[in-house]
Amino acid sequence: MEHFSGVLGFITLFLLSPVLAEATCGFKACPNTKLNMINVHLVPHSHDDVGWLKTADQYYYGSQNSIQHAGVQYILDTVVEELLKDSRRRFIQVETFFFAKWYSEQSEAVQRAVQKLVAEGRLEFAGGAWSMNDEATVHYQSVIDQFKLGLKYLKDIFGECGRPTIGWQIDPFGHSREMASMFAQMGFNGQFFARMDYMDKRKRLQDQEMEMIWQSSEYLRSSNLFTGMLYNHYSAPPGFCFDINCQDAPIIDGESYDNNVDQRVSDFIDYVKTMAKSYRSTHIMVPMGDDFQYEVAAVNFKNMDKLIKYVNDRQLAGSQVNVFYSTPSCYLYELHQLHQTWPNKTDDFFPYSSDSHSYWTGYFTSRPTQKRFHRDGNHFFQTVKQLSVLANLTDAQHSENLESLSQAMGIMQHHDAVTGTEKQAVARDYDRMLFKAIVGAESNARDALRSLTNLTSGEFESCLDLNISACAFTQSTANNVVVTLVNPMAHASTQYVRVPVKNENYIVTDEKGREIPSEVVPVPWQVLALEHRSNGTQHELVFRASVEKVANFLIRVLPSPKSVVKNTAQFPQEKAIDETDELIVENSLVKLTFDTTTGGLKTIEMNGIREDIHQSFGIYKGFRGNNGEANNRSSGAYVFRPDGDIEVLSSNQVDLTFYNGTRVKEVYQQVNEWVSQVIRIYDEVNRVEFEWLVGPIPADDEVGKEVITRFSSGIASKGKFYTDSNGREMLERVRNQRETFDPNMSEAISGNYYPVTGQISLQDDEKRITLLNDRAQGGASLNDGELELMLHRRLLNDDAFGVGEALNETQFGTGLIARGKIYLILDEASEKPKHAERLLQHELDQHFWKFFSKSNGVPSVNKNMIPDFTDLPKTVELLSFEQYSRDQVLIRVENLATEGNVVSFNIHPLFESLNGDRIWETTLDGNMELVDMKRFKFSQDGAGGIPSSVEYYYAPHSPLSSNSTMSASEFVVTLVPMQIRTFIIQQK
Repeated sequence: MEHFSGVLGFITLFLLSPVLAEATCGFKACPNTKLNMINVHLVPHSHDDVGWLKTADQYYYGSQNSIQHAGVQYILDTVVEELLKDSRRRFIQVETFFFAKWYSEQSEAVQRAVQKLVAEGRLEFAGGAWSMNDEATVHYQSVIDQFKLGLKYLKDIFGECGRPTIGWQIDPFGHSREMASMFAQMGFNGQFFARMDYMDKRKRLQDQEMEMIWQSSEYLRSSNLFTGMLYNHYSAPPGFCFDINCQDAPIIDGESYDNNVDQRVSDFIDYVKTMAKSYRSTHIMVPMGDDFQYEVAAVNFKNMDKLIKYVNDRQLAGSQVNVFYSTPSCYLYELHQLHQTWPNKTDDFFPYSSDSHSYWTGYFTSRPTQKRFHRDGNHFFQTVKQLSVLANLTDAQHSENLESLSQAMGIMQHHDAVTGTEKQAVARDYDRMLFKAIVGAESNARDALRSLTNLTSGEFESCLDLNISACAFTQSTANNVVVTLVNPMAHASTQYVRVPVKNENYIVTDEKGREIPSEVVPVPWQVLALEHRSNGTQHELVFRASVEKVANFLIRVLPSPKSVVKNTAQFPQEKAIDETDELIVENSLVKLTFDTTTGGLKTIEMNGIREDIHQSFGIYKGFRGNNGEANNRSSGAYVFRPDGDIEVLSSNQVDLTFYNGTRVKEVYQQVNEWVSQVIRIYDEVNRVEFEWLVGPIPADDEVGKEVITRFSSGIASKGKFYTDSNGREMLERVRNQRETFDPNMSEAISGNYYPVTGQISLQDDEKRITLLNDRAQGGASLNDGELELMLHRRLLNDDAFGVGEALNETQFGTGLIARGKIYLILDEASEKPKHAERLLQHELDQHFWKFFSKSNGVPSVNKNMIPDFTDLPKTVELLSFEQYSRDQVLIRVENLATEGNVVSFNIHPLFESLNGDRIWETTLDGNMELVDMKRFKFSQDGAGGIPSSVEYYYAPHSPLSSNSTMSASEFVVTLVPMQIRTFIIQQK
């Protein structure tokens, strides 16, 4: 069909109708309801994945329909056409990526029609982020960024009527408490979702607890968020799917012999009455839609029109069911008007299980290299955003480059992207998209650094292969190479830097010509053996750098060769010389003891604590089912279902090699043919680094495998451990238990796995072990004193949840090899995570970004262009520093402290350095002034009575709003522990 060909008349009439005196969007546009009836809010929607079985573009254009029939552009075409025909109709749009792409292609007439639909509340946005993000494997910094992107687009196009007021997270595979906290901090009234552990849902249906008040933060007051669980997934009621992709009968009325109105109306009313028994109010919400529905929206709306008419006609005969078109925000508005209380919720909704053998905990680790690339993308994005502000890069091309990277990162948040639950071809497209965006944004970094330093013709190249200790820029020589380090954090930081080099004698100098101590360390032979890795550089130059924001270091080659062989010892070959079964590796802060007989770690001492800690690697063999039945479910992209307990890999036969450097000491372990590791400690660094290399995971035995590493100790953890929520607050986990229901633990291993975005820890009364990781992974504590993280997965069967292919990643004709890092801290027990842990996690995510150039001297940095962040308290970090518009800068600061009093600083010096004219505070996403925030407050069961009137949450503190005519005393910013505050500076 030719979309819009028959609707030009509708558009013309619509635009010629009297112009509204003011926008009637929001709650003013909500439908009327009826007292003493079950009010059924029909919510037309289409769930449109930004990539899954097809790429995002294939879904948009409707190509490759042999894979899945879906074309989002046609959905939006026909939905708008149908909305224009009847002012009672409603539709919600969620994925801003698809809408923005479609809207940009429309004629001015269509755009004006859409603007009027939005202004009248007939087309409403829900969620509003660039994509519907996952909640297990995403980092909160990236989630905030993609909401800022999507909500800013909607504000720029539609004003306040375009701003969503509810979260619509209907498809992610479990839900995090931090996501609810972010919704609250953005001023949302509530959220709705469709996936919950089937045992939890069963109990909530019985107890009328499908809707609740979620206490989304341990630290932030006013963070409670209304949260609702949908009754029948996010689908239409059984038998009432009117989409062209469905087989359900349409409503047939008139004189037709096949007239089915009475039967269809009775069936619907029966369904509504049954559904209403599980909800507390006289309002229920019924979604009308599913994946990629409404491609021919006339079919959907015509039948819904009839359903509404004939169900409501029954009221004349005494029916108490009232049905109408609505939206989730209108539904929530009606609930807010009620004087009643709701259940309380304090933990999260992980792990999600859809049946007794299907814990969706495998995707916490699926596609580990893509998960790492996602984190690298965020790291570079924060770096280049800051550089663009410092160098005042505001022209069209620079803005376009940043916008492209922002959009690519937004797409990567999608719940079938970073999760690793997409088809392999789609995964490659995600990588292509992000890589292209990073390369484009590199020109911003290059132009910025040419302005910020006197190296006006510097190459300032990034090396994206540093994860395999390779860099094309230093491949032939590192002589006269300038390493420019950019520190995305607020405070000066001292970190070790590693540069791939040849085995030569080097000198490193800083901008003042002072020599920086350095040494050359061998690259493990396992890395050198990687296929398609160029081995011109087989060593890494290591030096310790201190950087405030931007600093340059010059590497030169000296004539005399340097040998590293003398520092390498083989074990157990030298056991007889040492006359000991132990290898001790130590510096001033950390002492490691290894058993040279087994080659394994034995003891760690740091922070005045000593503990026997044994590390092992193991595999879970994937269950090999052959269909989608629960008891025959395979381990797959979503599901982790091991076939029995762990199989430990060669724990008594680890080959050991030791590099005894001055600044870094490294122990190389070869566990088996496809698992190896480097354990290292750096001088004056209070942690232990484990750099693992896993793959190709063998599949010759036709058995899928999931590889883990486990740290075992004597800590009496009593079944408790702690995992982070999207890199922010920590949640207590109790083995085999949940907060509000008794789980089915038929799959006790996978049922105790949780998402670990940043850290996992356990403790007793005296000691605490924390592991920090460099990408999202699944983690657990299956026995007291033990922590394990899943590193890699290679599976040969599909788990029958839709992706349709096994998670069998290959590269260069064999199984994929992954490399990554885990960091361990041993410390005394603490009631809350220490600031040092959170700061380290932030530093690991936002470590120095390295740029490389050729130069005969060390270029200087124009420090006059770089604002001074030293006024920020030590616990306060820079979460965002970016150009919001051509003459506006967004600044987002976070107090990383988990305990202690409030901290304050004066933002006036930063305001002046950015040539500020005015500053105001916004909600977390940056798109609504905080002073305007007013969101629904609901009362909890047992909170002290039923409220007599509707209540609201407002800004949790007095929002900052100052201008250049005011004194510096009006620019004070105060933060409580774990608080984030966001500001916009209008420049002169």
